[in-house]
Amino acid sequence: MRIALHAFDGITAFHLAAPLLVFGEVARQGLAQGWTTTVWSAGARPVRTLEGILIGDLAGPAAAETADLLVFPSWPTDLPEPDGECVALIRNAHARGAGITGLCLGAFPVAGSGVLDGRTVATHWAAAEQLAERYPAVDVHADALYLDHGDVLTSAGTASGLDACLHIVRNRLGSAAAATVARHLVIAPHREGDQAQYIDRPVPDDAAGPIGDTITWALANLDQRLSVTELAAHAHMSTRNFSRRFYETTGMSPAKWILTRRLDEARRLLETTTWSIARISAACGFASAVTFRQNFSAHYATTPTSYRHRFTHHTDAASAQAGPLTGLDPWTTAPAQVRRP
Repeated sequence: MRIALHAFDGITAFHLAAPLLVFGEVARQGLAQGWTTTVWSAGARPVRTLEGILIGDLAGPAAAETADLLVFPSWPTDLPEPDGECVALIRNAHARGAGITGLCLGAFPVAGSGVLDGRTVATHWAAAEQLAERYPAVDVHADALYLDHGDVLTSAGTASGLDACLHIVRNRLGSAAAATVARHLVIAPHREGDQAQYIDRPVPDDAAGPIGDTITWALANLDQRLSVTELAAHAHMSTRNFSRRFYETTGMSPAKWILTRRLDEARRLLETTTWSIARISAACGFASAVTFRQNFSAHYATTPTSYRHRFTHHTDAASAQAGPLTGLDPWTTAPAQVRRP
């Protein structure tokens, strides 16, 4: 896959480095063939980052004209309108089937091109109001980490770009490959798009106490019922207090968190085993194979069997390096699914 990243004078080094790091790790770990990343700028001019680093030897807009994925890692903070050439690049890339991604303020040129008219958009929370005012044809979701429509993806600010890029790897190569990348970069393997950009209340000081113990226990017992009542009993709390504390810790309700953990484990098993759908369903704690299929299809817009066929050929290298998704970081993987609006 040919990926083209847009750079400009004043871009922060982190915004540019985030997609370079995630997509580059795919090639470094041998997870896919043909993943190349090119940085381009208008007129192929060198750019100076906000930190003063001069980046030269950049490609020109022609790199974007042939890319399979066009990424805008950010946008100038004075939020200029994208010029005609930029708009044409985005529209033409979209028309020929290339993926379009706007990370952080990079949502502005993507929205300005018109390819998201009538659809939902994410951006940094501090710029959400400006985005909504400037482009009333889009529906700005100020709380989302990222929103994926399949053909166009936008994300919130700064570090959420890592989550969005990892989501792209997961969709293209499977969850085992994404887990391998996350492991090597030491980042959360999965934060879903509709998780809040930030939690107003801080993580409790005793997060490693009863809530942490219960999360660890739940991850090791996904094949069990794990109702909120049972989780609260394990933590020796009332159901109401447990639910409140759990949300403070993870940003998600216990039921939503458990469902997504079950689905994460199901995806890993679909990719890395030949187990039957019924066996995977039971191992992940679903009441029946029918319930499993219904939840899987509702979250991922595909059936478990189709998912397995799509990702089986990607998993050999990845599964040799990646352990269970549940063994990486239970604190920062607190998710509900990414909805494709």
